[in-house]
Amino acid sequence: MITYKKISYLLLFVILVLLIPFISMQYTKEVNWSLFDFVVAGGLLFGTGLAIDFIIRKVKNTQNRIIIISIIFFLLLLLWAELAVGIFDSSIAGN
Repeated sequence: MITYKKISYLLLFVILVLLIPFISMQYTKEVNWSLFDFVVAGGLLFGTGLAIDFIIRKVKNTQNRIIIISIIFFLLLLLWAELAVGIFDSSIAGN
C-alpha cells in the first residue's frame, strides 16, 4: 500500500524536476513552457513514479522488477521526446 509519506516524496521529486524548466524560463527564451506543458510533464512523472512503486511492491523477482522498471523508463523517455520534438510525427508531437 502506498503511504502518504511516499506520495509526499514523489510529489517533492516531481516539483524539483519541474523547477528546472521553470528556472530556465526565467533566464532564456529557449525554454518556453506553458501551464499545460507543466501539467502534462508533472502527470507523466507522477504516473511513472506510481507505476514504479507498484512494480516494486508487487513483483518479487529482482530480475523481472529491473526489466519492467527499465521498460517503464524507456516508455517515459519515448513519450517525453515525442511530446517535445515529435520524433515519430504523431498527432501529439510538440514541434
